[in-house]
Amino acid sequence: MTLLGGALAILAAAFVKGAVAFGFPLVATPLLALVLGVKTAIAVSIIPNIAMDCVQLARRGQALATVRRMLSLIVFSMAGMWLGTLLLVILPGRIATVVLGGFVLAFAAVTASGLALRVPPRWEPWLSPPVGLAAGVLGGLTNVPGTPMVLYFVALGLDKYDFVRAVAVTFIVVKVVQLGAVAWYGLLDARLLAISVGFTAVALAGFSVGTRLQDWLPARAFNRAVLGFLVIIGAWLIYR
Repeated sequence: MTLLGGALAILAAAFVKGAVAFGFPLVATPLLALVLGVKTAIAVSIIPNIAMDCVQLARRGQALATVRRMLSLIVFSMAGMWLGTLLLVILPGRIATVVLGGFVLAFAAVTASGLALRVPPRWEPWLSPPVGLAAGVLGGLTNVPGTPMVLYFVALGLDKYDFVRAVAVTFIVVKVVQLGAVAWYGLLDARLLAISVGFTAVALAGFSVGTRLQDWLPARAFNRAVLGFLVIIGAWLIYR
């Protein structure tokens, strides 16, 4: 029953990612944490995330140009991811759960406020390293490095396709690093690896449906539904 619940959580989160290009860890981790615990939830959701971002990048292309622009962000996020994973190992699971719940609520609040941040182009070389480091640490601890990055990409004013490429490239790199870190620190054993591979097949199915629905589903209504759902999940995690 636990694995079935985990598979359903993966399916729902993958659908969200297919529809809006990001958000898989943000939705999957709280849902999986409810049935598997937060540390296990983080470990088994990494490979499905990498697989979907590889598909997403293949659909958009031009990866090298994106890597060159985001190189400092990527390098510092890799270092932060390793440090954040170490904190995940050291800190009690309850603390990681509270941090995740608080961050989900904070993200929902920022989204609901309609706050529009803008970063001038001349600031990008200076802001990318600290944003990458912060996103990596948060990602290692809570499995959601993408939220700070997404907010940063929006602030940079990237167009739709540049945005999708930036998300895919940065997520693939930091998630590969995270995969190595969780394996190194003993959070991903052979059993969990097999579960994660099975979840990947489920995720790709949900992701495929989400991308097909993206064109005709009213984005504003869908985003509001996701936002309300995240508020409920974040509040429940903090309550636990």
